[in-house]
Amino acid sequence: MEQVNFLKNNLFYEKAEKTYLVHKKIINEHMPKADVQHVGSTAVPYSLTKGDLDIQVRVTPELFLLAVQTLSSLYELNEGSIKTDCFRAFKDDSTVPPLGVQLTIIDSEYDFFWKFRDVLLLNDIFRMEYDELKREFEGKEMGEYREAKNRFFQKIMTTPEFKKL
Repeated sequence: MEQVNFLKNNLFYEKAEKTYLVHKKIINEHMPKADVQHVGSTAVPYSLTKGDLDIQVRVTPELFLLAVQTLSSLYELNEGSIKTDCFRAFKDDSTVPPLGVQLTIIDSEYDFFWKFRDVLLLNDIFRMEYDELKREFEGKEMGEYREAKNRFFQKIMTTPEFKKL
């Protein structure tokens, strides 16, 4: 059973930002037409985080398969994640903090990571609600936390802030 633990973002923000900039540069060198975004809790000041860095790489449909090949040469495929014709997940556990890369087709059903970040940046009440959810699952089973997190983000997707993006 994998447990989930959270830390205050301020402990990781600088490291996460530096690691993000390094990997954004690497990805942009290999994929100059990609939109590379810092997403996840380390992109939202004052939020609680599991201590990992999430990057979303957004590409047009015609570049998706090439992007899969390119990112596969740079990172390990995240076998625990879903694979679709518009989404792939990669990882690098050797970075500080550990890195997750979400590849999405722009405007596809999985092109929402940057939107969640922006909603949490725009609405501090949602950020605090998300942090409270994390506190409830501190030290508990990761799968249960992920289910609750998915319900929270399903709710966020119905908000005017999300729909405007």
